[in-house]
Amino acid sequence: MPNLLLVVACALIDVDGRILIAQRPEGKALAGMWEFPGGKVEAGERPEDSLIRELSEELAITVKKECLAPLTFASHAYDDFHLLMPLYVCRRWQGFVQGREGQALKWVRPKALRDYPMPPADEPLIPHLIDLL
Repeated sequence: MPNLLLVVACALIDVDGRILIAQRPEGKALAGMWEFPGGKVEAGERPEDSLIRELSEELAITVKKECLAPLTFASHAYDDFHLLMPLYVCRRWQGFVQGREGQALKWVRPKALRDYPMPPADEPLIPHLIDLL
């Protein structure tokens, strides 16, 4: 059985009902694809704490645990690992969203998410966001 990789992701939603997506930078797996911000859960970390850390590192924003609402999750088998990815929704944060890792960022309407190439694990999350918004 392949290794299980726990990754957390966040759908940041602005006041206009748009969702933030980030483009994976060159040199990373799946470079050029668009995804919801987040990252790997480190040993000993709770998923929410991991997401708060990742959003700070990647986007220079501060998120409180109370502002993260679980929406759904993805379970996807890649060739060399199995990905389990809870998706949280967040509508409140402190700071101005900016790409700290050189990644491109876009605010996108839910129905337009399908216009951006996404990793296979992210695609099944789109209908849940469309239904929510």
